[in-house]
Amino acid sequence: MFRNMIKLLRLTIFLLPLISGIASAQPADTLLRKIERIVSSRNAVVGVAISGYNGEDTLSVNGYRHFPMQSVFKFHIALAVLSEIDKGRFSLNQKIKIGKEDLLPEIFSPIKEKYPDGTTLTISEILKYTIAESDGIGCDLLLKLIGGPQSVEDYFSKNNFKDLSVKINEKVMQSNWDMQFLNWTTPKSANEILSEFYYNKQKLLSDNSYDFIWKLMKETETGKDRLKGQLPKGTIVAHKTGSSGVNEDGLTSAVNDIGIIFLPNGKHFFISVFVTNSKEKSAVNEKIIADIAKVTWDYFIARVK
Repeated sequence: MFRNMIKLLRLTIFLLPLISGIASAQPADTLLRKIERIVSSRNAVVGVAISGYNGEDTLSVNGYRHFPMQSVFKFHIALAVLSEIDKGRFSLNQKIKIGKEDLLPEIFSPIKEKYPDGTTLTISEILKYTIAESDGIGCDLLLKLIGGPQSVEDYFSKNNFKDLSVKINEKVMQSNWDMQFLNWTTPKSANEILSEFYYNKQKLLSDNSYDFIWKLMKETETGKDRLKGQLPKGTIVAHKTGSSGVNEDGLTSAVNDIGIIFLPNGKHFFISVFVTNSKEKSAVNEKIIADIAKVTWDYFIARVK
């Protein structure tokens, strides 16, 4: 009998972590089912990655699938630029001349709209246009400054980030439908980069660069109907969007939004949503992202009560 009791005790000790893991996973499973219901009713491929405060409640849908980034890659470009600034190669106050020849007509650019004959801006100003307003010309100027798209990919690869490809600039990406797929990431990779650079445990950014980039991300003006679309008014969201056009077959290749959503209790969660191969209208694609963000918000709000 004594031996049987020892066996039972050992079995109980062995099973406790498994039972605990299952119990803690159940609420996240409920959230996953809600997300899957949102996605299943749409004629689109959707990728999602979610991670709570300090890595809690992590889940994904198509988490390892390659999705075209479109302007989401401007976040990655900004991080690579800030890394070079931290090395002393450039400075935020350094001035960059923008000639009229740089203001390409096919590229979306608030810089071009404000300065149709060209201007001179600081790197800080160009970064703000590029992140907060998704300026394509600003994006390409920054890429040229640091050595081109491959320099961005090399920066992340050197720091052990995977599942990320940056091969072309905004000009090339907008000139040919098929080329946009050369710049891709996975939802899980996007979330990992958000998390790593927000917690900044490896000190990949200086304190000044850290404060600068997250201020810009919180000031992003694009995608108001995406992650922020159904959240309570005043919710702070630090995010970067990406969008493609619609091809002649009525297919949208990218409606994206990645970011950090801050909860009223001071905590937050990371969320990356990519929509591709979509036959839905633009408003529906954005609603997919908004619906996913809202059920995730509700989930984390309930968890802290």
